[in-house]
Parts: sequence; structure tokens; C-alpha cells
Amino acid sequence: MANNYDVIIIGSGPGGYVTAIRSAQLGLKTAIVEREHLGGICLNWGCIPTKALLRSAEIFHYGQHAKDYGLTIEGKISADIKAVVQRSRGVSARLNAGIGFLMKKNKVDVIWGEAKLSKPGEIIVSKTSKKPMEPQNPVPKNAQGEGTYTAKHIILATGARPRALPGIEPDGKLIWTYFEAMIPPEMPKSLVVMGSGAIGIEFASFYRTMGADVTVVELLPNVMPVEDAEISAIARKQFEKQGMKIITEAKVTKVEKGANSITAHVETKDGKVEKITADRLISAVGVQGNIENLGLEALGVKTDRGCVVIDGYGKTNVPGIYAIGDVAGPPMLAHKAEHEGVICVEKIANVPGVHPMEKDKIPGCTYCHPQVASVGLTEAKAKEGGREIRVGRFQFAANGKAIALGEDQGLVKTIFDKKTGQLIGAHMVGAEVTELIQGFVVAMNLETTEEELMHTVFPHPTLSEMMKESVLDAYGRVLNA
Repeated sequence: MANNYDVIIIGSGPGGYVTAIRSAQLGLKTAIVEREHLGGICLNWGCIPTKALLRSAEIFHYGQHAKDYGLTIEGKISADIKAVVQRSRGVSARLNAGIGFLMKKNKVDVIWGEAKLSKPGEIIVSKTSKKPMEPQNPVPKNAQGEGTYTAKHIILATGARPRALPGIEPDGKLIWTYFEAMIPPEMPKSLVVMGSGAIGIEFASFYRTMGADVTVVELLPNVMPVEDAEISAIARKQFEKQGMKIITEAKVTKVEKGANSITAHVETKDGKVEKITADRLISAVGVQGNIENLGLEALGVKTDRGCVVIDGYGKTNVPGIYAIGDVAGPPMLAHKAEHEGVICVEKIANVPGVHPMEKDKIPGCTYCHPQVASVGLTEAKAKEGGREIRVGRFQFAANGKAIALGEDQGLVKTIFDKKTGQLIGAHMVGAEVTELIQGFVVAMNLETTEEELMHTVFPHPTLSEMMKESVLDAYGRVLNA
């Protein structure tokens, strides 16, 4: 039957499209359903376009500080926000077209529309009702559409959307989510950012670098609260040095809207309320899984706190139905979704040696300035777990490459199990740490000990030398500090 498949994936974000490719590689007849954009939120409205914006901000920053590098730039350095946004959208459009090519190359059928589970092994696809944020990307040639489709295995990869607080719902004009923050029609002069997770702090960093006055309000004691407290404190100090105002242990209780501004009522832990007026407010208080209108309730698929409940292989409690990525719960990261999808479909195909996702070995990266990256346990979590640990630290200020780059503020921190020497956590803040962290991720996956890291030769001069020095410091053998 033309509409019968081995595997159907609902959602074409990083988790969905990678799963589709791996499924096809394994010889399974595969289709993917998408209602709006190939590549999902990450490629079109998340990871990729935000990095394009942040790259423009980085170049702008270096242009403003050319004299620090012995350079003179004639004339005033200025930013054309429309051109910056246009470049960002162009990057997404290019990659969007690439996903279409990959589907065709791997013989994955694309079904265009909204999918709903009608019974185990069957979905009904209807015309999409979602209004796109921008003109719809062209529907891929030969894409299928409305109809009934069957598959032995149906994988939900429907992603997540911004969470809204009651009474402070985004309106697309004065109160933004990351969608609107990515395509501002003009540069706001001031912003309140509600939430200092990765999304909030990246936009705070972008807009502050571009010249806006930025105030960040965070409910918990530390910015980027999932990060190691020491790393968070260093990052906060740098943000504040750049002119960012940060209010922790506080919450926005009310937002008054003006004609072209907002006034946020910020309540601190002592009960005092400060009123902050700004052009716009960005709501970055987390995301929630897209579990609605999929037919999950009728089929009895178990959910918890807005996400689908799965085992280590993506299986739900209903045979033949699986979930991966953001819709299956935290950490809500594109690379987690990709790997989770591969595990899921390889288990379906009975590939030997497939093992469940180890969430403690998934790296997290925040592309603010300075960058933050981490993997494994924080120092606090390791101590809470009753582990005896050794902690190593190495400052960017003692690294030749960092000084040559003009990026001498930062820290590399490593955490080892004192009894076994196993690396159980690594945390970084500073230039290019989002590229460095993978070295520690590989080490953790190989169950590397401190001795093996100490005997590894790191190239000189590089930022990566700090990784080894941090390890040496944990054992009282640091060489360059």
C-alpha cells in the first residue's frame, strides 16, 4: 500500500529528520510529517538563526574594540538590524532547503500537514491550521498531503513551544517570545528579559552587545541556574561589566502595557517591588512539549508535566508509539533529540548493542558572551550525591592563546571522583568553550580517568591546553599557574 510504512515520524526538527534518515539507512520504509517548516524550531527559529544573530553581534563588538587589537576603523561602526535579521533568516532558509535534499537523497517520503493518531499504527493527516511566522517555505516537490497513513511504528518528534505565564502572555508586539525577538522590526532601546536560561541569556547578550539597555530577571539565585554556581558567578560578573542589569531571586508579577512600552513589576525575595519601564519584554521562562491535538489521550498514551513519558529507548506505554526530543522531556536540546531518535529507531530495527541514553553525558552550551558550556555533575550536585571529589580549575588569564585573542576572562573547571579518578563533570566559561566541551564529553563517554587525561598531549598554543591544566590542578600538578 502506498500509504503504509514501517516508520512514520511526526515532526521534522533535528530529532525527527535525523531519525528519518537513520530509519531509511536501516532499510525501513519511512515517512516524515511536517506542518510548517522542514528542520523544525531549531533550524528555523532556534539554535541556528540565533547563532547567526550572535555572530553579527560578535563582529559588531570586535569592530567597536578594534583599537584593542592595534587596528583603526575609519568612521562609525553601526548596526543595521534589518540586515542582521535578513542574514539570520537567510542562514535558516539555506539549511531548510538542505533538509529537503536530505529527505529526497535518503528516500524519505515527506507528508505535509498536521498529524493525529487515530488508533495504534494509524494517523490521519489534515491541512495545517498553524499560521507561520513568515511566508511558508515552499512545500517540497512530490510531498504527500491529507489522508490516512499506517505504520508499524509511529515516532512523535513534535518538539516544544514557549511557556507563558498567566497574565504575562506574549502578544507579539510588546511582550515577545524568542520568535519575535529573532525578527525585531527595529532595534529596541531597552528590554526586560524574564528568565536567564539559555534562551533568555542569549537574547540578553545579543541585545546588550547591539546597544540596548537590558535587565534580566531570574527567579532563582543564579543566572543560568542549571550551570555550576562558580561558573554562573563568573558569567554574571562579565555580563554586569558589559552593562547588563541582573536581578536574581525575583519575579515579574505584573506587566503594564503602554502605547509602545511596558512596565514590569519586579518583586524581590524581600517583598519589595521595583517598576522597570522598557520598550519590550522577552518572556523566556522555559518551554513545554507539543502534546496537544495528537490523539494521545484517546489512545491512553501516558504524559507527565506536559511531556510524553518514555523508557530509555523512546517507547511509550502504548505499543508501536514512541517519542523523542523535547516532547519527551528534558534536557530539551537538539543534540539530545538527534541521539535519542537514533537510539529509538535502531532499537526498532533490532540493531545489536543499542543502549539507553545517558543523560548525564549530554553537554549543554550557551552562546552568550562569554560562552558557557558544561557536561556531567556540578560541584554542588556531586557533593549532594555524597561523592568525595577532587576539583581542578584553570583561569583563562594564564593561557597564552586566550591572552593573544584578547579573551583572558574565563575558567575551566573539572570534577573527579576522588576514589576512582573518573571524570564526572566539566564546566567552562569563556571564549569558544562551546567548541572545547566536546573533548570532555568524549572523555566521559570513554570513562576516562585523570591519568589518561594527564598523559594526553594537547597542542600549543591553544585554548584546549586549559583543559589539561585543569585536570592537573585537581591533582596538585598544575604547571602554568
